[in-house]
Amino acid sequence: MAYYHSKYARKKKKTGFQKFILRLLFLLILLALGAGYMLYEVVYAPNVWTENGKSESLYVPTGANFSDLENILFSKGLIIHRNNFDWWARKKNLPNLVKPGHYVVNDRMNNNDLIEMLRTGKQTPVKVVFNNVRNIYQLAGKVGRQIEADSASIVNLLSDSVYLSRMGKTAETAATIFIPNTYEFYWNITANHFVSRMFQEYTKFWNKERKQKAAEIGLTPDQVVILASIVEKETNKNDEKPKIASVYINRLEKGWRLQADPTVIFALGNFNIHRVLNAQKKVDSPYNTYRHRGLPPGPICIPSISSIDAVLNYDKSHFLYFCAKDDMSGYHAFAKTNRQHMLNAKKYQNALDKLKIFK
Repeated sequence: MAYYHSKYARKKKKTGFQKFILRLLFLLILLALGAGYMLYEVVYAPNVWTENGKSESLYVPTGANFSDLENILFSKGLIIHRNNFDWWARKKNLPNLVKPGHYVVNDRMNNNDLIEMLRTGKQTPVKVVFNNVRNIYQLAGKVGRQIEADSASIVNLLSDSVYLSRMGKTAETAATIFIPNTYEFYWNITANHFVSRMFQEYTKFWNKERKQKAAEIGLTPDQVVILASIVEKETNKNDEKPKIASVYINRLEKGWRLQADPTVIFALGNFNIHRVLNAQKKVDSPYNTYRHRGLPPGPICIPSISSIDAVLNYDKSHFLYFCAKDDMSGYHAFAKTNRQHMLNAKKYQNALDKLKIFK
């Protein structure tokens, strides 16, 4: 009887131990599942919020550290669970791998994808656009608002005679290398790389065909751009630009002064002038084509491609004069003789007087 009870006790003790082990294993499995779920939540669950679900641009400046990066993300309200982001970022060694640039952050992005994008520097290029620009200062201002390099660094380069000479340019012709268009850049590009890229685009633009057309007119590419800048300021009507270009080319061939009002406005530096007066035409400046023969030393604006191509493909006309039409349409009346031109000019002047535009 004693033996039976002893055997029963041992069996009961063994069964109890097995149950304990099973419970312990079950608990460990639950803990493991819970930890796995928590890890999944930290790593792969959505942790980015953007307003209206739209993609958000994130700009990480050169020299930014991990603390700076987190401040940018948190201040924009992009991260839902900040501690989760911080923990996984440190596990992925992001504090030592912060890279500057422009990144596109999407709504419901998870920590792993966001951190991987940031630590590998997988940035999205920005589209840089500049048009209707008067000079390198305006250009630098527009570009400086679209890339990391500031406007001052761009202006300094374009004012450096040694730097410009490497591209065959001077301070007066520096603006000729910029062809208005839409370009893609990495946001953190330096001023030096920006200008170098623009010079490459300038070189591609002036292909064999365009250079040949310029040579046939008797102009260099820079001179074409200078003349195109005058055409640009004379009209915004693309279909009229080749005809206006023909007037100036005809004058150049005859050795006449160009007598272009936009060059006087540029020389005076007063871009609010609507009516150039005789007294203003006497301003002493190499850009004043009423006083100096030939082309100005540099462009009076950065002309569009349409104006450059208008010069290269100018109309073969015999017109020597033009003035704005009195219907204020923005188009011009062209003339072959000074007599006809004076009649056209009088009509336009009378129209200005009626509108009370005296300067």
